[in-house]
Amino acid sequence: MNTIRKRSHKLGLSPGSLIYLGKKRMDKVKIHVIDYTEKSLIDKDINKIEECFPLKNKKSVSWINIDGLHDVEIIRKIGEHYGIHSLFLEDILNTDQSPKIEFSDDYILIITKMLSFDKKEKRIISEQISILLGKNFVISLQEAEGDFFDPVRERIRTATGKIRKMGADYLAYVLLDIIIDNYFAVLESIGDGLESVEDKLIAGINNGFLKEFYHLKRELLFLRRSVWPLREVINKIQKTENSLIKKQTYLFLKDLYDHTIHVIDSIEVFRDVVAGMQELHLSSVSNRMNEIMKVLTIISTIFIPLTFIVGLYGMNFQYLPELSWKYGYFFILEIMAIIACGMLLYFKRKKWL
Repeated sequence: MNTIRKRSHKLGLSPGSLIYLGKKRMDKVKIHVIDYTEKSLIDKDINKIEECFPLKNKKSVSWINIDGLHDVEIIRKIGEHYGIHSLFLEDILNTDQSPKIEFSDDYILIITKMLSFDKKEKRIISEQISILLGKNFVISLQEAEGDFFDPVRERIRTATGKIRKMGADYLAYVLLDIIIDNYFAVLESIGDGLESVEDKLIAGINNGFLKEFYHLKRELLFLRRSVWPLREVINKIQKTENSLIKKQTYLFLKDLYDHTIHVIDSIEVFRDVVAGMQELHLSSVSNRMNEIMKVLTIISTIFIPLTFIVGLYGMNFQYLPELSWKYGYFFILEIMAIIACGMLLYFKRKKWL
């Protein structure tokens, strides 16, 4: 319903109209630039997006990270300077997009989801990440400040690994790799939650069990919807020959695709575990119900002959010999007790009890 309300703001507008469809998560947009070669490095925060524009024609690799998408004017200026189509800019500003990829002669747009798990609330937190890859630049656009890219920044600053020796395509791969690696952390947290629910199920604890169980089931479904389209995104990058991606980077992309498949396989395993727990829960409820019905049936069966005897002597006939007998009442009670005990022994011998 929230998505429908967001999209209703665009009614009557032409395609490519730039309107931010999302929640404002910060007051001021923050822009950070890292421009590097193997031997040089510029690492700084900037106040205006125009300060990045001279980097476009340099031979170095520029990484422009923008935190906050609510300032549409910044996105418009990026589109005008780097030649980004308005429909692609519209996708960046629409934060309920599924992961997707768009190709152009001068750039590649990748939209994906940055996921984290709030252990206190036991829910997945999602943030849209858009990555624009050009010949010598990468622009990453996020909804809020704070991400999982700090290890990448540190590798650039310390010239660790291959990142300073490679091009912008390798930087885009590294950012995607960080995003996908974090999915494993989310899976681990969900796995811990499923183990907790399973322990409660086995122990027969019903207080809050179903609520927690269906909450994790819903979060697992949300994770699947976020990851499944990403597989097609990585697959398209692998299979599409593009001048912006060098041959040596395709090998890393294949490894990235394998990681995505691993995440999807893990999600499917968790879904099977959830289905198994659901069947176990329904079986245990059914077994408890059967036990209750068995006890009630045995009680009813025992009282059937006793009710018959009581009903027989409750009839208003004049000649019932036991009615005038001194010990008739106690004799009938004894007969009823013998019948009840005899039936209990018979049920126990048949292992019905």
